[in-house]
Amino acid sequence: MPTISMFYGILIALFFRDDVQHKVPHIHARYQGFKASLALDDGEVLAGELPPRQLRMVQVWIDLHKDELLADWDLAVAGEEPYKIAPLQ
Repeated sequence: MPTISMFYGILIALFFRDDVQHKVPHIHARYQGFKASLALDDGEVLAGELPPRQLRMVQVWIDLHKDELLADWDLAVAGEEPYKIAPLQ
């Protein structure tokens, strides 16, 4: 599970070959004891939860980096190492 970005205590990761469970491109976000999977097309929470403020930050970050995230998704699904993506600033 490569971590592709970190900001404000939030870790963003992609799993290798992770296109079976949710069937849509998504990321995994962790913050303290919270975990969530979020869709890349609209930031919808597919599983888990994050506190409201951190959830909104991740959704904004997804919107800002959608093209890069989709390219990384393709790499990770193929079993290749995704690139790091700039944090939310």
